[in-house]
Amino acid sequence: MNKRLVEILVLVVITFGILFFIDAWYRMTHTEDKSDLTEIPVYEPEMEYGIVVDSLVVYRDKVKRNQFLSEILVKYGVSYADIDLAARRAKPVFDVRHLKRNRNYSVLCKNDSSNQIQYFVYEATPTSYVVFDLRDSIHVHKGEKEITTQVNQLHGKITSSLWNAMVEAEADPNLANELSEIFAWTIDFFGLQKNDSFNVVFEELYVDEQKVGLGNVLAVRFNHVGDNHYAFYFVQDSVGDYFDEEGNSLRRAFLKAPLTYKRISSRYSHSRLHPVLKYRRPHLGVDYAAAVGTPVHTVGDGVVERIYRTREGGKQIQIKHNGTYTTKYLHLSGYAKGIKVGKKVKQGDVIAYVGATGLVTGPHLDFRFYRNGEAIDPLKVKSPSVKPVDSLNLKRYKLLIDSLINEI
Repeated sequence: MNKRLVEILVLVVITFGILFFIDAWYRMTHTEDKSDLTEIPVYEPEMEYGIVVDSLVVYRDKVKRNQFLSEILVKYGVSYADIDLAARRAKPVFDVRHLKRNRNYSVLCKNDSSNQIQYFVYEATPTSYVVFDLRDSIHVHKGEKEITTQVNQLHGKITSSLWNAMVEAEADPNLANELSEIFAWTIDFFGLQKNDSFNVVFEELYVDEQKVGLGNVLAVRFNHVGDNHYAFYFVQDSVGDYFDEEGNSLRRAFLKAPLTYKRISSRYSHSRLHPVLKYRRPHLGVDYAAAVGTPVHTVGDGVVERIYRTREGGKQIQIKHNGTYTTKYLHLSGYAKGIKVGKKVKQGDVIAYVGATGLVTGPHLDFRFYRNGEAIDPLKVKSPSVKPVDSLNLKRYKLLIDSLINEI
């Protein structure tokens, strides 16, 4: 080997050795001792109603019977002029005359010798509040509390009624209303049998660890007379609805109107001047002006529950659609052939004919709609979607119910 080449190789090896030694020494002498480092805590201010309350004193109380805003604020040194100004500035968001007994409120004051009030906060509902900012420039705004959702499960058995089953299970009785709505077209909840049972997965809503209401019912298995009925909550096209295990809708639609009519001559009202009696009284239906003999159709599948006549309503027919919905048709001239109590009818079937019987000034149909026995405005009844789960969403739906069906 060339002597010159050997000398170069030796020099390179020595150079790399020196550099390696220097690097090792530097690392050894400059490594930080992390055990001596103290982690600096991150300051997180205490917040309430969107206000930093660390430097404030918070007084809490409830509105007393017949107590006004002025009575509360005067105790904390607010002048009547400022109270009047606060009330006027609150008008776009809250009427201070509507303080309700036993609602919570908080008064936030400076934490110093002055104890000067800074904010008054009224909890209008369990989830919303109104902030009166009483500092330099008075202004008022609304706020919403953070709502958290918990998913719970309930199993129950019918001994007398669904409502009592909820009470016995120490559950929110309003859950009974939810189930009767979901299964309105498939189960008659007035015909429940002893030992019918249900499993339900549902959401409960919480604010500040306090339950404030029900969220969505997510899944149900209701065993009625030995048959299982399933319901699953599923969102498609941004709308949530209930479907069975095959993806079919549990809802049924109602016709928009029970007849072909000329015009609406009177609307649903709690105070209408009666055209014959000449004084104000509730009119809990919609009057459709139409010629005598115009066919009247049932707006949905159901059973003829009553056929009767009264002095005011004239000839009438009542259709029970399910355990939730009932409709009535008043001032009829007569009934369709074959219509009798107990007769099953299909949506669109002719059940009667327009007349002018009862206390009326002319021929028309007075159509009434009832939900759980309470009259509701027929023009505001939202006819639900009856579409099944879309084929494009079926795979996602099947994955959802597979994850829930074992729980119920």
